[in-house]
Amino acid sequence: MPVFDLTDDQREFRRVLRNFVAERIAPNAPGYDEREEYPSESFKACCELEIPALGVPAEYGGQGADLVTQAIAVEEIARGCASTAVTVLISKLGMLPVMNFGSEEMKHKYLPRVASGEGQASYCLSEADAGSDVVSMHARAVRDGDAYVISGTKYWITNAGISDTYTVFAKTDPAAGHRGISCFLVEKDWGVKVAKLEHKMGLRASPTGEVLFDEIRVPVENRIGEEGQGFYIAMHTLDRSRPTIGAQAVGIAQGALDYAAGYLKQRKQFGRPVADFQGLRFMVADMAMRIEAARTLVYRACAAVDAGDPFGDLSSLGAMAKCFASDVAMQVATDAVQLLGGYGYTREFPVERFMRDAKITQIYEGTNQVQRVVIAKRLLG
Repeated sequence: MPVFDLTDDQREFRRVLRNFVAERIAPNAPGYDEREEYPSESFKACCELEIPALGVPAEYGGQGADLVTQAIAVEEIARGCASTAVTVLISKLGMLPVMNFGSEEMKHKYLPRVASGEGQASYCLSEADAGSDVVSMHARAVRDGDAYVISGTKYWITNAGISDTYTVFAKTDPAAGHRGISCFLVEKDWGVKVAKLEHKMGLRASPTGEVLFDEIRVPVENRIGEEGQGFYIAMHTLDRSRPTIGAQAVGIAQGALDYAAGYLKQRKQFGRPVADFQGLRFMVADMAMRIEAARTLVYRACAAVDAGDPFGDLSSLGAMAKCFASDVAMQVATDAVQLLGGYGYTREFPVERFMRDAKITQIYEGTNQVQRVVIAKRLLG
């Protein structure tokens, strides 16, 4: 297997994006987090740089960037504001089923809006009693002539109330287990309602809510793929989105390390910089090693997606990338708080926000316990 490395263009893209985030994204992050407010100005800035277009194929108005380049973008944005990073990520997640299983008419209708930032999308899979156990969902889609009538409630929906399309998984044949789930693209204006928004520990600027579908009529042409294909579509999509959650986690970890390292150089105790103390220097070295290992694993998983999963190991590789990177993010962010001491525990400094934001990366798009199940199944059957 060839050694993986970034191209010169990807390195330059990182440099440009890092400066952009420092100027246009990071300064907004504390305020949006404190107010629990959707980061509209930050998302607008991302649209000016055409970030939402990266993951959309060129024939539908996007840039058709490879997933490694997309991961670089997510990582750098998360380094300044994890909420803004997930705002960019969620529309890609919502549109992946359309890209990979939707009709040409559907692609031409919806993808250009997402690429331009004019439209946003959400992914509606989880329910109150159906998180990791997707097959336990209760949402129903009943065929009625040239439409389906969808009823049910979806939980933990990112961008709830902001998105204008919702990719919804519902049972068309409740007796058929995982083969009875189908996938639909539902427009907000057809009657989608947000029952409530959550008050969260982290990612406070990214709205997460309970979304209600009360007998919404959805045209047959807005079914994604075939009837009964929904479970496969959901798993296929998550395999290809989990590496970018890993990228978000790497960005959070890098942001925490960067701030902590800068603080150690400036803070003095016992007449010299804290950065001179060997115990703290070893902590920083360990943090940097873990981040680099996580970054490399994330890029490796993204490269497998770009290559079309040539060795059939994407499910486990994506699970490894997401699981390892998010565990690293939590550990590094916690260590960053420790390095700042009492100051790290206050909202005056950003490391406590990095720690709060890191936690969700261990939970969403499949808990890290579920990721370990996927990895072990690959190894042990």
